[in-house]
Amino acid sequence: MRNEILSHLNSPRQLEKLYRANKAGFRQEFNGIYPQLSGNLLADIWNERLNYEPEEISWGSRNEFLFVVLATLVAGILAKLPAIFPISEDFYYPRNVSFLVFPFLTAFFAWKNKPADSTISFISFATVVCALYINFLPNNPQSDTLLLACIHLPLLLWVILGLSFAGDELSDYRKRLSYLRFNGDLAVMCALLVIAGVLMTAITIGLFALIGFRIENFYFEYVVVFGLPAVPIVATYLTQTNPQLVNKVSPVIAKLFSPLVLVMLVVYLGAIVYSGKDPYNDREFLMLFNVLLIGVMALIFFSVAEGAAFRRSASGVWVLLLLAIVTVVVNGVALSAISFRISAWGITPNRVAVLGANVLMLVHLLLVAVMLFRTVTRKAAISEVGKAIALYIPVYFVWAAVVVFLFPLIFNFK
Repeated sequence: MRNEILSHLNSPRQLEKLYRANKAGFRQEFNGIYPQLSGNLLADIWNERLNYEPEEISWGSRNEFLFVVLATLVAGILAKLPAIFPISEDFYYPRNVSFLVFPFLTAFFAWKNKPADSTISFISFATVVCALYINFLPNNPQSDTLLLACIHLPLLLWVILGLSFAGDELSDYRKRLSYLRFNGDLAVMCALLVIAGVLMTAITIGLFALIGFRIENFYFEYVVVFGLPAVPIVATYLTQTNPQLVNKVSPVIAKLFSPLVLVMLVVYLGAIVYSGKDPYNDREFLMLFNVLLIGVMALIFFSVAEGAAFRRSASGVWVLLLLAIVTVVVNGVALSAISFRISAWGITPNRVAVLGANVLMLVHLLLVAVMLFRTVTRKAAISEVGKAIALYIPVYFVWAAVVVFLFPLIFNFK
């Protein structure tokens, strides 16, 4: 692509053909070579076309704004259902908390992207089936399979959201990487909105307290309950109408935290040896260990997704490779710990679920580590690492579906 751009630099028609054939690849390669082309009129025009960012904040169309307002109100009402109807909070929230957000984001992207009718039908059918299934499971608060189903259900809805985001381009791995980048941007925007919300809450409650009104209960029961599900909905709206708000922040965060997390992991593994803690005999420690593993994996995948869109330095790729290798070690420790617990104390739904997840993550990490090694040795491009990440995502979907739909039956709802 790079050589083709350079050879057709004075041919607008050929450049347009190259761009339409592979927009993401064209943007990546053009941005990499533009500094040496600055001053060339056609190159300057393409630079503005590919990288122009409006200076003013866009609030989208009137219909988009109305959609966000309506979705926020409906999500808030759904969050308040246990207070409106005689529904147990312990029954309702663990099963339905993910339905306060994901269906609305799915509907937003389905409306924006206008996928084929068959895709919309499948998305709608899958969402309804998930909602009915999880709410008709036997109400046994002590059931491990019920807890596992509630934990893995958001992953299914996350993949369904990805179908809506990709539209009719699901087979294109670059669209899947765009979805991962969207998740990173969404996390950043949600964090900013939460910080602003916390400040507003503290100021509002404090001001009313100064004049003798105690509004804490009312504020948390109505404003906060409506505000929490609104955060990801509003954040999605802002990231889609104003991508320039966070598309520079997210890569910086990924680039900054990757080496810091690498150092932290190495130090942490060394500290475990001296602390006396081990995941083999401490169940809670093993759970936290796996949460750490998932968080680090998410950072690696998001960093690679960002690197696939923009040219990443060789040192950055080396950091990701080392981080992937250390994470493989962490995964190996977690996998050996859960295998030890199964051999020592037998099979339980929780142990099988953790074992399966660790095996899948280990395979994925190994694939990513191999592709990162090929990248640093210049045998593959960083986009190939992103491809390895994107094409593996359906495996997690299948495993989550097994845990949600089959584990309760296999283990007799215990």
